[in-house]
Amino acid sequence: MRALDVKLFRDVRRMWAQVLAIALVVGGGVATLVLAVGSHRSLEETRIAYYERYGFGDVFAQVKRAPKALADRIVDIPGVAAVDARIAKLALLDIPGFSEPASGQFVSLPDNGEAHLNRLYIRSGRLPESGRTEEVVVNEPFARAHGFSEGARFSAILNGKKRELVIVGTALSPEFVYTVGPGDLMPDDRRFAVVWMSEKALAGVYDLDGAFSAVSVKLQPGASEREVISRLDALLDPYGGQAAHGRKDQTSHAWLDHELDMLNNMSRTLPPIFLLVSAFLVNLTLSRLVALEREQIGLLKALGYTDGSIVLHYFKFVALIVAAGIVLGSIVGTWLGLRITALFGDFFHFPFLVFAKAPDLYVIAGALSAAAAAIGALRALREVVTLPPAVAMQPPAPPVYRRLLPASIQLDQIVSQPTLMMVRNIARHPVRATFTALGMALATAILVVSLFTRDTMEQLIDVTYFLADRQDATIGFVEKRIGNVVEQVHRLPGVLAAEPFREVPVRIRHGNVERRITISGRPADADLRRIIDVDLRPVVLPETGLAISGMLGHILGVAAGDTVELDLLEGARRTVTMPIVATVEDYFGIRGMMDMDALRQLMREAPVVNSVNLSLDENRKEDFYAAVKSMPTVAGVALQRVSLANFRKTVALLITTMASIYTGLAAVIAFGVVYNNARISLSERARELASLRVLGFTRGEVLRILLLELAILTLIAQPPGWLMGYGLAWVMKTNLAGELMRVRLVVEHSTYVLATSVVVLAAVASAAVIRRRIDNLDLVAVLKTRD
Repeated sequence: MRALDVKLFRDVRRMWAQVLAIALVVGGGVATLVLAVGSHRSLEETRIAYYERYGFGDVFAQVKRAPKALADRIVDIPGVAAVDARIAKLALLDIPGFSEPASGQFVSLPDNGEAHLNRLYIRSGRLPESGRTEEVVVNEPFARAHGFSEGARFSAILNGKKRELVIVGTALSPEFVYTVGPGDLMPDDRRFAVVWMSEKALAGVYDLDGAFSAVSVKLQPGASEREVISRLDALLDPYGGQAAHGRKDQTSHAWLDHELDMLNNMSRTLPPIFLLVSAFLVNLTLSRLVALEREQIGLLKALGYTDGSIVLHYFKFVALIVAAGIVLGSIVGTWLGLRITALFGDFFHFPFLVFAKAPDLYVIAGALSAAAAAIGALRALREVVTLPPAVAMQPPAPPVYRRLLPASIQLDQIVSQPTLMMVRNIARHPVRATFTALGMALATAILVVSLFTRDTMEQLIDVTYFLADRQDATIGFVEKRIGNVVEQVHRLPGVLAAEPFREVPVRIRHGNVERRITISGRPADADLRRIIDVDLRPVVLPETGLAISGMLGHILGVAAGDTVELDLLEGARRTVTMPIVATVEDYFGIRGMMDMDALRQLMREAPVVNSVNLSLDENRKEDFYAAVKSMPTVAGVALQRVSLANFRKTVALLITTMASIYTGLAAVIAFGVVYNNARISLSERARELASLRVLGFTRGEVLRILLLELAILTLIAQPPGWLMGYGLAWVMKTNLAGELMRVRLVVEHSTYVLATSVVVLAAVASAAVIRRRIDNLDLVAVLKTRD
C-alpha cells in the first residue's frame, strides 16, 4: 500500500467523528432526493399500470335514460376505441349497527361477460349472478371499515323502496381509487360505498331495461378528446344527457392526480433545497479541513511528492467521505421511499404497487454531492499547493490586527478577558465567521421549511371547518328539489337552522382557456356556509355578476371587471356572457359563486335547491339520522365533524408524515453542521488553547472561550435562518398550490422556536463532545512545533 494511502486511512480513523458528521450531511441531502422522487415515480408507475390493466376510461357522461342501441353510434364516433354503457345511481344506505346515514354509488355489471372498461379487481368472493336483485359486490375499503365479509347484509333505498342486499364479494376499481361521497371533501370508507349489481337486477329496480344512464369511453391513441366530447354530447343531449367530461374532471382521477402532484411538488421543492444546503455545508467544512493540513502538505512536497499526487490524495479523502454519505443516504432514502410508497398505496387502495427502478436518482444525487465536495477541497488546495514547501511548512502569517473601536473605548473594562478574546477571534476572521453563521442559518432554514406544512395544515383546518363551513350537516338530494323542501328539512328532529344551496355545472371560458366548474348559489344572508377571504373575513356576494376563486382567476387570466363565457350544462343549455365582480381566495377547488336569486334568474327556473346546510342539536342527532334514513329523495348526508376527522386522517396525515421525515433529516444535517464547525474550531485553535492552559487558565475557562464563540455565531445565525426559512416556505407554498386544494403561507412563532431549539440542542450536544476533547488535550503534543 502506498504511503499516502496509509496516511489516508489513518486520517479517517483519527477523525472518524468528523467524517461521520460530514457523511450524515451528505446522506441527508441524498436521502431527501431518493425518497421523494423515488416514491412519486413508483406511485405514478402504479397508477399507469392499474389504469391500463383494468381499462380505465378516458371520457365519462351521465344521462337520464338512453337506449342501449345508442352505444353502437357512440362507438362509431371517430377516435373512440371502446364504450361501456351502464346504469349508475346514487342511493341512501342503512347499515346495521351504524346510526349515521351512509351513501352508495350503485353501478351495473354486464350479465353476458366482463365489462369493456373500468373492470373490477376482485379481492374476495364472486360477482353477482344475473338477475339476483339482492346480490352485490362492494368496494373493499367499505367492507373493511365495517368488518363485512361474504354473506353480510345491509339495506338501501333504491328508487324509493328499501331493499335488503347481501354481499357476495369485494372488489377494487380504477374508477374509484379516491371515493368521495356527495357533499364530502374527504373520503369516508364507513359512510360511502361503491356497490356493483347485476345489470338485469339494477335495470329492473330503476325501470331501465334496455337503457343506460352512464357511459364510459376509451379513446384511440392520438384522438381528440374535445372532438369526441362534442360529438358525444350531441348524441346524448336528446336523452337528458349531462355534459361529458374527460379524466381530468373525473372525481377520483382528479383527486388522485392532485395528491400525486402535491407529492411531486414536494419532491421538486424540498430535495433541491436539502441538496444545495448539504452541498454548501460540505464545501465549507472540507475547505477548512484541508486548510488545516497546510503544514503536512508542505512536508509532503519537501519529500518529493508532486502537486498532482497530493491533490489526488485529498480527493481520495473527500471521495471516501462522500461515498459513505451517498451509500448511507441511498439506503435510508430507499427505505423511507418504500415506506412512503406503501403509505400512499394503502391510502389510494391500489391493488398492487409497482416500485420504479431509478438508478439515475442515485447518480444525480451522488454527482451533486461529489461535485460540491470536490470544489470545496480544490478551493483550499489551490492556495496551499501553489506555495513553496518551505513556506507551506510554516504556520500561516498572523493576521493584521486593527483597532475596531475608538481608543477611548476600552473593551477589557466592559467585558471579561475570555469574552474579549472570543470577539477578537471573530473580528480577525470575518469571512470564516460569516460562512460559519451562514451554514447554521441554512440549517435553521431547512428546519423551518420542513415544519411549515404542519402550521399551514392547521390553519387550513381552522379556516375551512370553523370559519367558512360551520354547518353540522349537509343533506344532498338525488335530484334538485323545489325551494319549499328547506321548510320540510327544517321540521326534521334536531334541526336548529337550515340554509338552501344550489349548484349548477358549467364550462367557464376566457380566450382559449376553459375549465369545467360548479357555480354555487347561496342566500344573501347565509351564515352556516360562508365565503372567507384571504384576510379571514366573510364575503357578501353581490346581487348580480359572478365571483370566482382566486386560483380560477389565475388560470383564466381574469380579474374583477373582466367578462367570461359560461356554457350552462344543466336545464336549457345555452352560452351566456357574465361579468366577474369579485375574486375570492378560497382553498378547495376552483368554483364560481353567485347570489341564489341571481343564479335562479340566470337558469330561468323556479326556486330549486340541490342540498341544504343544517345546524343540529347535539342531543338529538340520533333522531335526525333515523328520520333522514326514511327519506327516499336523499342521496347522502355530509357530516362536518366526520369530514374534519377524515381530513386529519388522510391528506393532513400524508403531508405531515412527509414533513416529519424531512424535519428529521433536517435535524441530522443541522447537527452535522454545528458539530463540524465546533470540531474544526477546536482543531484550528488547539495550540492557542493549549497555550492558555499552560499560562494558568482552567479547563472551564478554556472551554468557555471556544464555546462562547460557537454560541454567539449560533445565535447570530438564527434571524437570517428564520428569514430564509420563510422564503423557502413561500416557494413551497407556491409549488403546492393546485386546482383542488391550496394552502396559506403560515409560519407560527412556535415553528421558529422549534427550529432554533433543534440547532441549539445540536450546539449543546457538540459542546459536550468538545468539552471531553479539551479535558483530554495533550498540552505537550499540541505545543510542539518545528524549528
